[in-house]
Amino acid sequence: MSGEVAEPDEDLPQLSAETFAALSEFYQEQDIREQVVEGGDVHADVKEDWQLSQFWYSKQSADEMARKAMSAVGNQGRIACVSAPTLYRHIKQINPDFNVKVFEFDRRFAVHGSDFVFFDYKAPLSVPRELVEHFDLVFADPPFLSDECLTKTAVTMKYVGKKKMVLCTGAVMADLADRLLGLKLCKYQPLHANNLANQFQCFANFDFDSL
Repeated sequence: MSGEVAEPDEDLPQLSAETFAALSEFYQEQDIREQVVEGGDVHADVKEDWQLSQFWYSKQSADEMARKAMSAVGNQGRIACVSAPTLYRHIKQINPDFNVKVFEFDRRFAVHGSDFVFFDYKAPLSVPRELVEHFDLVFADPPFLSDECLTKTAVTMKYVGKKKMVLCTGAVMADLADRLLGLKLCKYQPLHANNLANQFQCFANFDFDSL
């Protein structure tokens, strides 16, 4: 073992001040995205994570759909929000005691405690057994516009739901939504906080528009 002090390797790449600053900013933003909401506050702002294909509804649409969903099941009803955390949060803002759970891959929402159910659409039956055929209404917004994603999400919807179902997805998925779940196009059209290129629609197996 030599007692000499090693000289710095001149061949190693050195980061410029600009690159280092950019990397620091990137990691800071990443840390913020990974933080959970303080105390499970449903009023706190949660940023969209586009890597998880998250696109929040506008406040008006979220509030309107939350009230429609609550009206569909009544005060004693139970709602499952599958990949629809915005809807869950608005239901809780309207009535903190309402019986609603959020099925979500993003573990930031685990801060909502027993209301949170970890959900990966690729494992559609991996939900707690006590939630099978448990919900009076299942509202789903699959993260991806693909046949695979909708098909597997539909399995979960039928697995945990009793009868009433609402699906929010791209208009291009209309035929598949009908074949899988018997859902028909609603007149109501949800809007997103950030305008999306794809046209989104609501589909339901009951009269969602009249609520």
